[in-house]
Amino acid sequence: MFKFPIVDGTIPHAVMGRFGAGRVMLKPAAPGTGIIAGGPVRALLELAGITDVLSKSLGSDNALNMVKAAAQGLQSVASAQTIARRRGKTVGQIYGWEE
Repeated sequence: MFKFPIVDGTIPHAVMGRFGAGRVMLKPAAPGTGIIAGGPVRALLELAGITDVLSKSLGSDNALNMVKAAAQGLQSVASAQTIARRRGKTVGQIYGWEE
C-alpha cells in the first residue's frame, strides 16, 4: 500500500510508469472525463479513488505488467507541496507567484 496525491479527482501531473516490458502513461483529466483506461489499469485506478484520468498502455499487453507499471507511476506522483519542501521553497516560488 502507498499514498499519492489526488487533486479534484485526478492526479496532479502526467507520469510514465514502467515495469518489465510494460509501460503505462497516466495523464490528469478535466472533471467529468471519467477513467479512460484499459481493463486491468481501470480496476487499479478505480480502487485508488481516482475519478478522472487518461491512460495509455505503451508496452506489453500482459495484464500483470500493466498493473505494476501503473502502480509504479502512481508511486512517482508528487504534490506541489512535496516538491516545494524538497527544494526548500514555497509553492508560490515554484509557480512564480512570488520571489
